[in-house]
Amino acid sequence: MACFQRASSTLKEILLNLLSAKRLREIDHQFYEFGSVQYRVQVFSSDPDYVLLSITTSLQSQGLPQANSIPYHALQGLYSNMVEVVQPPKEGYQLTLKIDITKMPQRKEDRIRVVTEICSVQAVLLSSQLKEMLWHLFSLDNFRMMFKPIKLVYHPREPFYVVRQPDKITVIFPMRFQDNSDVVIATTLFQELRYVGSSGSCTKAPPCSWSPIPPVELRGESFEDLSTNGGFVSFDIFSHHIENSKLDKTVWNLLNFYAFVKCHVKCTRGLIQRRMRKRMEILSEVLQKTGIARNELADRKAPRNNRCLRKMKSFSKSIILKRRCGFFARNIKIVHSQIKAHGLDRLRRRWTRVTRSIPN
Repeated sequence: MACFQRASSTLKEILLNLLSAKRLREIDHQFYEFGSVQYRVQVFSSDPDYVLLSITTSLQSQGLPQANSIPYHALQGLYSNMVEVVQPPKEGYQLTLKIDITKMPQRKEDRIRVVTEICSVQAVLLSSQLKEMLWHLFSLDNFRMMFKPIKLVYHPREPFYVVRQPDKITVIFPMRFQDNSDVVIATTLFQELRYVGSSGSCTKAPPCSWSPIPPVELRGESFEDLSTNGGFVSFDIFSHHIENSKLDKTVWNLLNFYAFVKCHVKCTRGLIQRRMRKRMEILSEVLQKTGIARNELADRKAPRNNRCLRKMKSFSKSIILKRRCGFFARNIKIVHSQIKAHGLDRLRRRWTRVTRSIPN
């Protein structure tokens, strides 16, 4: 589907490389973009001054015939005389452009501007198809299938529905995400859009609503189309939203809604990861400071212990052994020494004196 930039970045790179080459060689290059836009770039050796650019969009619609007309008036307004619309287009493509590279500007800035303008052709085609469909639906007064949803598939995995109602057109986007974290971020965004859309500051914008279950308008659709994990986002388009220049902006915003949601989810995840990383750095700094404080406290107590260790290390093994042996020897002497009672000698002398004075 369409993206934020109207010009195709891949096609722009290919055309700029062709213009920067000194001599064009014969090429036939095909590629897809956004899953629904197919390009084909051709250069023939028989006519090396021209580049053929063919493009087609595989828009699939159910419930309303698809318009195959190409807005040639818009293409003529976009491109100068160096681009010619080939009639009929190449087989299998909706539009073929013949680019005369000899008329390209010589200045690099002007050349890039012209190439960017040419590469925006896919935006013109996609927008024109949805514009015509919206105008067609609003022009229907009495249409039997006006309440039947019209399924549009610009990308195989990103279909959306257009539902015609009596006074408005409702565009419904089924939202699917791979990660549960993406579902949480996107659900928060949808609720915020619903809240802001109902406020007085956004009265001119299309009203937005979000529901985790399929809305009533999609009743009867297949189970695969209604099985989502992100709910359903709906926009109500009224007639004043497609008047004059508002139509281009409304259509382009609808085509870019899936891309906008993906960009928001990606940026929000990046912001959360940066904040978590910053928080981890702050916590690690706190832990490092705590570790440094503990080391400083241990260093303050370390010198005393070191003095004791140095004193213990200063004695030799023989001195330590001799001291230990002397300690045990003193204990043994104390155990085996005689018991001395104070006053026993005096009692012995008195007793001998008494025994001598007694007559036989």
